[in-house]
Amino acid sequence: MLPDLLDHIPPDQDIGSMTADGAYDTRKCHEAIAVGGADAIIPPRKNAKPWKPTSAGAIAQNEAVNASRYLGRAIWRRGSGYHRRSRVETTLSGSRYA
Repeated sequence: MLPDLLDHIPPDQDIGSMTADGAYDTRKCHEAIAVGGADAIIPPRKNAKPWKPTSAGAIAQNEAVNASRYLGRAIWRRGSGYHRRSRVETTLSGSRYA
């Protein structure tokens, strides 16, 4: 579903990064984000293994896997900015937009 949603973003609209939960840790999602020129901030699954570095999306996922293993998941989340995702969700869940 994510690649289809990204297709609706106008080509002249720049996106610096995209944050999503671990359910989006797939090849299709990483590739769609990389093709759009954005950085994927998606926590690797606990049992994630590096992918063959055949595309920009695979390289980005491998970097996240390696950083998460080296730093630990909690530090990776803070360092990558992933923790901000939960703040936004918490703010919106109590607002009229939820």
